[in-house]
Amino acid sequence: MKRLIKKFTPALLISCLCASLAIAQASQSESPAERRAKEFARLIDSGNRAELRSYAKENFAPNFLNIPMEQHLGFFSSVHDFTRGVEFHSLQDAKPNEATLLLKARLTGEWVALIVRVEPESPHRIAGIGLRPPKPPASAQPSKKLSNEQIAQELKAFVNKLADADVFSGTVLLAKDGVPIFKGAYGIANKDFNAPNRIDTKFNLGSMNKMFTSVAIAQLVERGKLSFDDPLSKFVPDFPDKASAEKIKIKHLLTHTAGLGGYFSRAWNESSRAMYHTVDDMMKRAAADEKLLFEPGTRWQYSNTGMLVLGKVVEKASGQSYYDYVRENISKPAGMINTDCYELDKVNPNLAVGYDKQITDNGVSFTNNIFAHVMRGGPQGGGYSTVEDLLRFDIALRSNKLVGAEYVKMLLSAKPELNSPGYGYGFQVETESQIAGHGGGFLGISSNLDMFLGTGWTAIVMSNYGRGAQPVQQKMRNLVRTDLEARASSISK
Repeated sequence: MKRLIKKFTPALLISCLCASLAIAQASQSESPAERRAKEFARLIDSGNRAELRSYAKENFAPNFLNIPMEQHLGFFSSVHDFTRGVEFHSLQDAKPNEATLLLKARLTGEWVALIVRVEPESPHRIAGIGLRPPKPPASAQPSKKLSNEQIAQELKAFVNKLADADVFSGTVLLAKDGVPIFKGAYGIANKDFNAPNRIDTKFNLGSMNKMFTSVAIAQLVERGKLSFDDPLSKFVPDFPDKASAEKIKIKHLLTHTAGLGGYFSRAWNESSRAMYHTVDDMMKRAAADEKLLFEPGTRWQYSNTGMLVLGKVVEKASGQSYYDYVRENISKPAGMINTDCYELDKVNPNLAVGYDKQITDNGVSFTNNIFAHVMRGGPQGGGYSTVEDLLRFDIALRSNKLVGAEYVKMLLSAKPELNSPGYGYGFQVETESQIAGHGGGFLGISSNLDMFLGTGWTAIVMSNYGRGAQPVQQKMRNLVRTDLEARASSISK
């Protein structure tokens, strides 16, 4: 057999040399963090857990490896599950020893941003991994403004893909000026009986109850029953101790700057859920472990205990139980007919069971959260609601039906003066994007309310899959942002 020899012309030889030089230069300009991020993105694309396990042992920093391997695998498999692989697009952001890649999900075509931090010293092992809000390129934006019907169709097609892949189970509602332009229910509310989710299925709110607690406090301030500057000692004189109660103010509790932590401790995990049916029951558990972590107002730390204590303040200032107060002063005037802190050892129609999707080397399985979560929700979270009820809450709040305009502004504004730049009074606030609301998450719980301030847009998603709401939340944010940018562009022309 004759050996074939390829002949190079001078022009072709120069072209090959230039291409090789360009590749070498690109490789040299690639930072260690970007290189590591691309390596991890390729692993996500493959979804191969064995490869990830081997890669982690060789390329994760020792401190990062101290996190149990199952947690690393859980994050890895979760990202692969909702993307079904990713395609690299570009470097979104770069900092010393940190790179954020803009990726495209193969399942939906949506954007995903992966951030990777590395050690500063060679071999630059991975010290941290996470997801960030993506910044789509300008070329990805629609060339013309979409109608509400087109927005609804795009959202429907997106959620259908997630539901068909069993990535999402729950309900979705997107509204403009209080009127839904899209709502839908997907998946199964109870897998034991194959009962489907409906639009009026009640889902666990997780931490979203904090919004109701803060509105209750604002109402009592408006009615002269208390003040945001009141010390906690005025209502609860010895929590967590007398000296601390005198330092903590109501506004510190509302902004997670009171120096309190969370009472979901090991002792709580090992106790019977049946012990906790009232605010006082929960307060007893919190009092057993709680102590002041820092001087009130000096820094921010998310605190379930702080919001629980506010529930006790509501009881003291109103003379009612927390649950009765919220029903009469928030749910009833807002028209919320499917919202409450239901006692789960009683009969409660149409409640979704929460499920944790577990991806293992042997495949996919589900466990429910019945014995992992609370028997009854409270001021800090754990109640139930529907997407339609949460829209009613938004309408009532932003139309000043629950509390006056002055107090609505207080609730929905960040409080940097209290070291709370991303949180108002009981509401998460994104100042740059002008979004206020709250999310809730736990095993089998993933819900979120976004109120786009000054625009009339409302986006709500509730899921009985852990982390299930996040892709839908991001999609709705992208659609609303695109609409707002198109409107701004048409006005400026």
